[in-house]
Amino acid sequence: MQRIRLRYTKRGRLRFTSHRDFQRAFERALRRAEVPMAYSAGFTPHPKVSYANAAPTGTGSEAEYLEIALTAHRDPERLRALLDESLPDGLDIVDAVEAHTSGLADRLTASVWELRLTGQDPAEAEKAVAAFNAAESVEVQRTTKNGVRTFDARPAVVQLETQSETADRPTDQPCAILRLVVRHVTPAVRPDDVLSGLRAVADLAPPVPAAVTRLAQGLLDEETGTVTDPLAPDREAAEALSKAEPTAAATAPA
Repeated sequence: MQRIRLRYTKRGRLRFTSHRDFQRAFERALRRAEVPMAYSAGFTPHPKVSYANAAPTGTGSEAEYLEIALTAHRDPERLRALLDESLPDGLDIVDAVEAHTSGLADRLTASVWELRLTGQDPAEAEKAVAAFNAAESVEVQRTTKNGVRTFDARPAVVQLETQSETADRPTDQPCAILRLVVRHVTPAVRPDDVLSGLRAVADLAPPVPAAVTRLAQGLLDEETGTVTDPLAPDREAAEALSKAEPTAAATAPA
């Protein structure tokens, strides 16, 4: 059985698709691309697809991950192209590697997010970010199916900073851009929780909802605060195997 790990995106209007909607679209793409999927046992077999830490509905993402199990060997790049062609624009398969290591989900320990606050004065946002970073705790509330839950969002935030806008905007409306690095903890601290925290500590209230995009997720380097590529160990293992094969062939008895 071959395992393939894929990175996919949610762009444009398709950021509003739910995770269940994506699952349906992806399973249709598997059938269209005639992927030789492995199936679970039991009365209702389903394709073996493992999803890891999906982004909330309404947020864009450049770094969503899943793993599929196949009954026949396929070239990862060819498989990626076939699946990408079978999905709507915005749900794009952008990377594929054969799994040579275990624990993909264990390597998704942090995310990098971009929060675009259209209509928000950047100077006010910078002051609010400074107040958030200086706070020892930032209590926020979230409504759950069991009622309102209060928790401290500050410990999960590794980095929060404002960034300058590089591209020209179509209007003269101000826009503040925040970059957020957050650990994956329980309860999960999401970008909207950090926005609630900014409102709590500095009364920051953007006039329109923030446009939120996950830029990366992977293993957090605690020393540098960077988030590493979770597929890199599989690529390195594949490269090591490809180098070892010619050596093994050369040393095999004639």
